[in-house]
Amino acid sequence: MWQTLFSLTNVVAVLGWTALLVLPRAALVRSAIMFAGVGLLCLVYVVLFALLISGSVDPAAVAGSDGGMKSYSIAGIRGLFLSDGGIVLGWTHYLAFDLFTGLWIASDADNKGYSRFTQAPFLVATFLAGPIGLFFWLLIRERRARAVARAAGGR
Repeated sequence: MWQTLFSLTNVVAVLGWTALLVLPRAALVRSAIMFAGVGLLCLVYVVLFALLISGSVDPAAVAGSDGGMKSYSIAGIRGLFLSDGGIVLGWTHYLAFDLFTGLWIASDADNKGYSRFTQAPFLVATFLAGPIGLFFWLLIRERRARAVARAAGGR
């Protein structure tokens, strides 16, 4: 069960990222990425979170762990992540937030006039290691963001 859910969430994420990278950024495409991609991953996360935290499903804990989260502490979270269910939950969290972040980067870059070619490395970095791609995008966008604000009459 956990492997199947893991694989399905990966398929949803890869489809969203592929659309973000190669399809025109029409309103319908952006909405599909947001709701059929990010939204679906968030829904899976919400359901999994509720089921795992309540103990309603077997988290498939590894030997030596009960697979449950007893508290919001390192030990508590480690207990959850020492299970297949916890890994799928955490991975789904990453997939949802990274895709949302990629969608924001693409929209921000489009609004600031960056080419799709220029955006691609930041999007790929965000897909592979979310905060790294976002960090470098934030560094690069700042100069143009200030120029756009000045041109619009801001300071």
